[in-house]
Amino acid sequence: MPGRYWIETLGCPKNQVDSDKLAGTLAAAGMAVADDPAHADLVVVNTCAFIEPARQESIDTVLALADERRPGARLVVTGCMAERYGDELAEALPEVDLVAGFGVPVELGRSGSSGADRARLDLLNLPRPPASAPWAYVKVAEGCDRACGFCAIPSFRGKQRSRSRQSILEEVDALGVREVVLVAQDLASYGRDLGQSGALVDLVGELTGLVRRVRLLYLYPSELNDRLIDAVCGTGLPYFDLSLQHVSRPLLRRMRRWGDGARFLERIEAIRSRQPEAAFRSSFIVGYPGETEEDHDALLAFLEAARLDWAGFFAYSREDGTYSAGLDGVVPEALVRERLAELGELQDRITASVRSELIGSEVEVLVDGPGVGRSHREAPEIDGIIALPDHLEAGEIVAVRIVAAAGPDLEAVPPGPLDRLAAVG
Repeated sequence: MPGRYWIETLGCPKNQVDSDKLAGTLAAAGMAVADDPAHADLVVVNTCAFIEPARQESIDTVLALADERRPGARLVVTGCMAERYGDELAEALPEVDLVAGFGVPVELGRSGSSGADRARLDLLNLPRPPASAPWAYVKVAEGCDRACGFCAIPSFRGKQRSRSRQSILEEVDALGVREVVLVAQDLASYGRDLGQSGALVDLVGELTGLVRRVRLLYLYPSELNDRLIDAVCGTGLPYFDLSLQHVSRPLLRRMRRWGDGARFLERIEAIRSRQPEAAFRSSFIVGYPGETEEDHDALLAFLEAARLDWAGFFAYSREDGTYSAGLDGVVPEALVRERLAELGELQDRITASVRSELIGSEVEVLVDGPGVGRSHREAPEIDGIIALPDHLEAGEIVAVRIVAAAGPDLEAVPPGPLDRLAAVG
């Protein structure tokens, strides 16, 4: 009997796509998803290794599930941490039955899975089951060709490897969703490794004809040219997730990154001049080696000027094998915590203010589930939500009026019985 499985996914949306494809493979092998890890015959932990806190969470999760699994159940660790620290992880975690990187064995339920099985399993191009929500992440490429000073991802994810447009379109069509969220380590460079410069714009154009909503995550700012901006605005979801990391020019050079605050503001204002309703998200590293008080003040000033809808702040994590691991100018942990708190408090005020300004406006939302929806301003699982009346059905696209705001979240009601938008797709 094939048995039941449970997959625990940690880390970014790209990992969730990998887990979905692994679930599809297990289902094709005859396994059924368990309702609880304690009832599974196979427990898989898809780990994250981006920074130290993520690695610790991965280990804690593995140990917790090792205690929770039923007698005889197999425990498999996969994902970034398994790929990066395979043998070391296997030695440190005797509770685990198998540590397998991105080439997870096809027959995970069998203890005799071979290296050949591992070698032929390509998660990037595996089929996946239909989505259980009205939206889904879709990974269009794997790996990264950039050499950012803080990032170890290229060392274990490899060079960029883009999927064919046809394989992506077929996957999206099979998912049966109203919104697709495109992800990759370097999304804007999609297709470049295939000699197809600007391929992301063409892909977005084709997807816009296939599904109602197309959202893009992780755009490197130097790639944000007029053609790509027009493509994003043309999706009906003018949402720009820009991978900025900082705004100080000297610090960005130490990060081996492009740009500075002035250039970023120029791009943001150019987008807003075309599309005043555009929403912006970014993330920033705090405490990168050499970060001065002037650098920190520059970031604070940028946030005040840019008024991003959303921003995340992360303490620098020293990663072995990266350029930054050997840099001087280490910032004391206490100072990093102080800067994180100051940035977070400022952005919380900005986000609350921006959200409050929406009260009284009418927006189009996708109903994700009972009482929960999102407009173009909210990416799933990352940003705030819009609370809706419970009678609206998941998958509906409706017009609503914003009536209240509470920090990052909004509350809305249908403006009238005749204002519901007809579903398209």
